[in-house]
Amino acid sequence: MTVCTDSVVFLRGVRVYAYHGVLDQERRVGGWFTVDLRVHYNIIKASETDSVADTLNYAALFSLVTAEMERPSALLEHVAGRIARSVFSGFPGSTAVDVTVVKENPPMGGSVQGAGVEMHFKYDNNEKV
Repeated sequence: MTVCTDSVVFLRGVRVYAYHGVLDQERRVGGWFTVDLRVHYNIIKASETDSVADTLNYAALFSLVTAEMERPSALLEHVAGRIARSVFSGFPGSTAVDVTVVKENPPMGGSVQGAGVEMHFKYDNNEKV
């Protein structure tokens, strides 16, 4: 007998042009960002039924990520938090969310491929989303 102890639906390398940043120029000119998203969600039933109704639709997650990336923020931490809250709100079976947001070529006065944040969120039944 096999037992699945955890399951995740994920998006890797969602690349979008957005207007996040502390500097006025970043928010005016914009830049490229990459988002990775991992949503802990019970997809065991889908492994048996082969039905999309029994899993988390990653196309819907993609739409959620791109919608949140369209809303400018000063901090990437704020963007990641919004993405996580939207996942918990839109997909109630989600138990945890890992979000990575990377600003490609950030204005740091040197050659840097990217800078960003990685955040892990766990759903708390006692707290409102």
